[in-house]
Amino acid sequence: MNIAKHMETIFLASVVIVGATSMASAAVARIGHAAPEPKVYAVAVEGAPMAVVTVSAKRLSAAEKAAL
Repeated sequence: MNIAKHMETIFLASVVIVGATSMASAAVARIGHAAPEPKVYAVAVEGAPMAVVTVSAKRLSAAEKAAL
């Protein structure tokens, strides 16, 4: 089978397959499960001090950055 002669047929078949799978996956997403509600792990308490993060590391020099 000469593939060059049948490139149009191969292209059309691949377009049909891609279209069918995209429609099928869109239908599954529409009737599938809804996204779960986000969970809140941090609770703000009135009057509580603000959380502060201190990073105690030295900055890289230009030579060290270049070595990475």
